[in-house]
Amino acid sequence: MDACTFDLAHYRELLEAAQAGGYDWASFDRHPRNGDLFLRHDVDLSLEAALEMARLEHELGVRATYFLMTESGFYNLDSHVGKYAQRQLRQWGHAVGLHAVYPRAELDRRFDKVIAWHNPDPEYMSQPIGGAVNVMEEPYFTPGHYRSDSNRQWREGCPDDELRDGRFEWLQLLVHPEIWVYEGSTMRETMLSMLDAKREEWIDALAADRIDMS
Repeated sequence: MDACTFDLAHYRELLEAAQAGGYDWASFDRHPRNGDLFLRHDVDLSLEAALEMARLEHELGVRATYFLMTESGFYNLDSHVGKYAQRQLRQWGHAVGLHAVYPRAELDRRFDKVIAWHNPDPEYMSQPIGGAVNVMEEPYFTPGHYRSDSNRQWREGCPDDELRDGRFEWLQLLVHPEIWVYEGSTMRETMLSMLDAKREEWIDALAADRIDMS
């Protein structure tokens, strides 16, 4: 395609392109094989966005790995929404890894043995982690086998056509749910849309906590 629009309609097209290209939805529990697509989501800001994306994937028979934070300033895995999100992701067949903040990589029963660092620095980004897979270490992170949508920018272009044509031997594809679920033509606009949605969620939470919002 000529342009990449960061919305769920185009995300569906990406998934359908991967299916048309004959890729298999792989997890980080084994080394890459020809035809594998390691679909990865770093959930930096919104569990609600992650669930919306996960629902779409489930409808299409797609399996991804969702990396959730225990040290997020934006959501709490021990909250009602946090526990529901973890349960629902599993029920839809997705894997759940830890989106860790360096140097802490403390896995517990909530997570598979796989870690993605949050905003990593080069000196440790690809270093092995004892007892777990680091998704940015070899062989998962190698030139020509990785694409990321960070800050709404595909550094090597939107992979839509390449997926559809099966041009990747195998691929790790990093997609941030917030970028695709909330509306906006720039990163700032998208984040402002997310904040508007968060405001409504907090209003509902206040009312549920018996706060008089009249």
